[in-house]
Amino acid sequence: MTLWRASSTEEAIARTEAEAREYAAAIIDAPSTFLGLGQSCELYDEPGDGAEVFSLLRDSALSPTEYLVAFVDTGAERAQAVGQGRRSSAPPAQ
Repeated sequence: MTLWRASSTEEAIARTEAEAREYAAAIIDAPSTFLGLGQSCELYDEPGDGAEVFSLLRDSALSPTEYLVAFVDTGAERAQAVGQGRRSSAPPAQ
C-alpha cells in the first residue's frame, strides 16, 4: 500500500500504477508482475496514529473463517506472524 498526495483519483491511480510497475521490475529475489489494477481510497483525515488509509467492503455469504481463507489468508501470502520468519508461499492444505 502506498500513500500519494494527488489532486484527483485519476492522478493517484496513475502514480500508483507507475510505481507498481517499477517495483515489480526491480524485485530480484522473487520475480513479480504488475497485474494492472490500481485502487484508490480517499483519506478524510490527516495520516497519523490510527488513521484509516484503506478500506474495502465486500458482501459475502461466506462464514468469517471461509471469507478469510478465500480472500485474505489463503496460505500463499508472503507474510509472517509477529516474531516468526517468513511464511511459505505454498497453497493451503485441502
